[in-house]
Amino acid sequence: MDQAGSNTEPAAAEPIPPPAPARRIAYRHRLPTRVWHWLNALTVFVMLMSGLMIFNAHPHLYWGQYGANFDHPWLSFHGRPIPGWATIPSTYNLAAARRWHLAFAWLLVVPLVLFLATSLINRHVQGDLKPTTDEVKPSHVWRDVRDHARLRFPTGDAALRYNILQKLSYVVVIFLLLPVMVLTGLAMSPAMDAAWPWLLDLFVGRQSARSIHFICAMLLLAFILVHLLMVLLAGPINEIGSMITGRFRVPPDGDEA
Repeated sequence: MDQAGSNTEPAAAEPIPPPAPARRIAYRHRLPTRVWHWLNALTVFVMLMSGLMIFNAHPHLYWGQYGANFDHPWLSFHGRPIPGWATIPSTYNLAAARRWHLAFAWLLVVPLVLFLATSLINRHVQGDLKPTTDEVKPSHVWRDVRDHARLRFPTGDAALRYNILQKLSYVVVIFLLLPVMVLTGLAMSPAMDAAWPWLLDLFVGRQSARSIHFICAMLLLAFILVHLLMVLLAGPINEIGSMITGRFRVPPDGDEA
């Protein structure tokens, strides 16, 4: 007598899922880049906040040799001073703000010169920051703009290289905004004007230098805000960790996932 269910076929074996791809760790940032990044971050924040306190002393901007109380400014914040939470010191103290500003100015200038020299020697500028011919084509730049707007960040080997938007922004900040801020800061010093009178000619007057200094500071602040936003969206643990240790967990691309 046949047993019940003797004609039942054995159940098919469940498919074995493929193994998860191994996590890939790459060395992304050299030591001089990491040291300069964090030192510069501290320095720029202190200088921005102390500079805003200095600006509170006369919150008006002029062009040329003007700048007296009765001259017409091109930009005025009269009646709207910078709040204390955004300044160093937090209460009005012009002398203390100038001491903070000038002390940290040395921490901006000296490491900047050393970083530029080191980056040229180890070819960080030539190899990592210099845009290629294809990258500066409008179609390539526009594609990167669209990818960032859609939060499509690079993966695989592409994540280890600076994209064209990063290259352009870093080059503008390092080789334009920071040097211009240093030179305009010197142009606002009567002692430096006496030693280097060409500074006033270069910026068409001390008040023009002050205006350019303020504009560059606001552009630098805008860069910092966008930079922090991109770090948060791209993954702050991985991004900040790579700037501390130099090692970066590479996001897998389609072939690796």
